[in-house]
Amino acid sequence: MNVFVEKTCCFSGHRNIPENKYDLICNSVEETIDKLVGEGYRYFGTGGALGFDTIAAKAVLKAKLKYPHIRLILVLPCVSQAKLWSERDIQIYEDIKKRADKVVYTNIEYTNNCMQKRNRHLVDNSSVCVCYINKSSGGTYYTVNYAKRKGLRVINV
Repeated sequence: MNVFVEKTCCFSGHRNIPENKYDLICNSVEETIDKLVGEGYRYFGTGGALGFDTIAAKAVLKAKLKYPHIRLILVLPCVSQAKLWSERDIQIYEDIKKRADKVVYTNIEYTNNCMQKRNRHLVDNSSVCVCYINKSSGGTYYTVNYAKRKGLRVINV
């Protein structure tokens, strides 16, 4: 395993976050980032989607105030990912993109497998996966199982 992968954490989670669990999940992600930074993690990759990905990106940006050496890496499935989002969500997304340390596109155009390709890229370049998973189907379920098969430590917040 290379040094970059050893010090990289990826995030995966559902787009729909229950309103009554939102603050709890945000706090748990922030605490987890603090612990990982203490273990030497430096790179934090997220897929830039709505919901958990946005929570994770905001938490990393907040942690950078305390730990300026850490890096937020956005791994995006395609250039048009936010095309159908609300204006408010697009503004948040664009702000996160501007503040990220690196933005990687796994595809230029949307394709049927671009989300899966993005998720595999995140897992393949990490040694720990922080997730929010509460059901056994969908993209997050696939990604977390892929992370387990690849030997990543999985932390479900």
